[in-house]
Amino acid sequence: MSGSETDSLLALVLDHLDDDQAQDIVTIDLEGKSSIADHMVIASGRSTRQVAAIANKLAEKVKQAGFGPVKLEGLPAADWVLLDAGDVVVHLFRPEVRSFYNLERMWAFGDAPPVAGMA
Repeated sequence: MSGSETDSLLALVLDHLDDDQAQDIVTIDLEGKSSIADHMVIASGRSTRQVAAIANKLAEKVKQAGFGPVKLEGLPAADWVLLDAGDVVVHLFRPEVRSFYNLERMWAFGDAPPVAGMA
């Protein structure tokens, strides 16, 4: 995927998360830090139901926009859902689960702002 396609995919993901009222959206630039993706997006939903709904709708939007199918992991429990869209990886959490795993700290290497309630 070219840089402009990756940027378009990231913009689509961020717009959709905002539209679906995901909370505490953080984007981590992984370019040069990891080969798994160019961007990681971490966001929270208020409940397992909202996390699952956001994940399903986002996967469908990405596919409809022509970026190919998205791999989804964690939908049955929906405490933590991973969406792998290639160059953009999205982690959707319930707030308590997000606080426990603290991916921002692990992946940002000090670049990410602290998550609310975790200062």
